[in-house]
Amino acid sequence: MLDRAWILNHIPHQGSMCLLDSVVHWDGERIVCSASSHRSTDNPLRSRDQLGAACGIEYAAQAMAIHGALRTPCDAHRPRAGFLVSVRGATLHVAHLDKLETDLDIVAQCLSNSDNNILYQFSLHSGGLLLIEGRAAVVLNADRVMHAKDINPALQSGESV
Repeated sequence: MLDRAWILNHIPHQGSMCLLDSVVHWDGERIVCSASSHRSTDNPLRSRDQLGAACGIEYAAQAMAIHGALRTPCDAHRPRAGFLVSVRGATLHVAHLDKLETDLDIVAQCLSNSDNNILYQFSLHSGGLLLIEGRAAVVLNADRVMHAKDINPALQSGESV
């Protein structure tokens, strides 16, 4: 099991914005993580003293980021930057996450990948109850896109080039 310290060293989310506690299991196609931060009163995603179920998508996105870091070859300097660009077919089976007394189990399954894109199916569970499910697309060439925006101002304004 990989703990929070390992996670903090491998994804950009730091401090309380790092929502996950551990990696319970992973292989080349799937990752299962655990989290207790949904019960924390200082969770940075809380609004009006509650944590809406849609915030579970961020938990899933962080599991995907960890999966990417784990899949990065050992000889690579760092994982490529990625952006969550699309969430589809998301179903929220609960309204809030903060009232759940048991830890969250976050599952992300890679459905397809290419050099620059990965499609994941994800789900969140607590105490055996399905909370959220959906699919998410991640663009992996985000570091090049960000660099291109620094060089070409037309990309910053959303103009086509």
